[in-house]
Amino acid sequence: MEVFIKATQFLLSLSLLIVLHELGHFIPAKLFKIKVEKFYLFFDYKFSIFKKKFGDTVYGIGWIPLGGYVKISGMIDESMDTEQMSKPPQPWEFRSKPAWQRLIVMLGGVIVNFVLGFGIYIMILFTWGESYLPNESVKDGIWVTDSLGTELGLQTGDKIKTIDGNKIKAFSSLTSEFINGNSFVIERNGQTIKKQIPVDFISKLIEKGKGGFIQPRIPFVIGGFVESSVNKESGLKAKDLILAVNGTPIKYFDEASTLLEEYKNQTISLDVKRKEGEKTISIQLDENGKIGVNLGTLPAEDMERLGYYTLETKKYTFAEAIPAGTAKGYKTLTDYIKQLKKVFNPETGAYKGLGGFISIGSIFPSTWSWQAFWSITAFLSIMLGFMNLLPIPALDGGHVVFTLYEMITGRKPSDKFLEYAQITGFFILMVLLLFANANDVVKLFK
Repeated sequence: MEVFIKATQFLLSLSLLIVLHELGHFIPAKLFKIKVEKFYLFFDYKFSIFKKKFGDTVYGIGWIPLGGYVKISGMIDESMDTEQMSKPPQPWEFRSKPAWQRLIVMLGGVIVNFVLGFGIYIMILFTWGESYLPNESVKDGIWVTDSLGTELGLQTGDKIKTIDGNKIKAFSSLTSEFINGNSFVIERNGQTIKKQIPVDFISKLIEKGKGGFIQPRIPFVIGGFVESSVNKESGLKAKDLILAVNGTPIKYFDEASTLLEEYKNQTISLDVKRKEGEKTISIQLDENGKIGVNLGTLPAEDMERLGYYTLETKKYTFAEAIPAGTAKGYKTLTDYIKQLKKVFNPETGAYKGLGGFISIGSIFPSTWSWQAFWSITAFLSIMLGFMNLLPIPALDGGHVVFTLYEMITGRKPSDKFLEYAQITGFFILMVLLLFANANDVVKLFK
């Protein structure tokens, strides 16, 4: 069921983005009286799931969910209709129109993607606002939960002040900031320390197969007992909050974990807090200094009431949501550009994390959430817009480059050159697509 929900959200988001992107080409083409022969969601190699002709245009749904297209008359595109291009240009064809009109038609899809992405972020903030844990609220520092954090030079209790000179607003964004960054500044025991992020950090993060290596320090709350625990009858209960280990006060789980290792195979006391009040309980530790319990969690309101963290919750009027959503869209775009730069730098190993349809589908939640759906769709829209701007033949960016060249030099590339460029670009895209999806398959088996 979870896979079905993820797949449904992915297909809905993908379909919406494709239709609106292609509509961005379709509308200006119609305004400039250019004939549009086909408007398709997905590709229709050999046959279509659905098709219907209205006016000069056939509207349809293909069976290959790798994208979509509009077939514009007199343009070398995915259809590779060389027969049409061998005939004399007609007034209603793309190639017969002025360069500035052709440029607008080619940029239409990208413009729609950016407007859509920024617009969705604005509406998300207006509808739901935002709630997050401010990095500044983590007053006692981070909890290093993986050796990768230690390799970065981090220690539990460090306060992360800046990454690449920028203050971090939300704690949840720290991992992505480390991925995009080059250096960071921490405060440790009152001292300010600057460290460099290793160039191969992303590669190591991918190999670990984990999304995080640090998190906020959390209280020691009993979640339940493991099957082999000898402390089931000790008096400990689920949701107990540990206040002290053998008389030593503790605030966080990491402090308790370190203390417990000193009492391996011993009987010790735990001071706990529960609804009825505080209580001292004797427990037996195993040879690893473990109690035999699962770690539990506290609701956000309890964390705030007990003085651990204060969440930031903000509601926006529509007027306030416009600049805030625009800033969020801009941050998404710049972060994505930083990630692409690292992907194209072999030293970072970021190319190992390049993913295809499985990776994209997996970022959707396993339970239906409109807020998450629209947030991911906004990100994908901005990503799609930027990717289509890359100067690769077969992408909108490639056509834009050739059109700008024509406008600057006054010389139009030949149809034969454009045909070969389209084939080359299509080959490059297929190689990238195969590589990304092969990465997905490898990660799936791992």
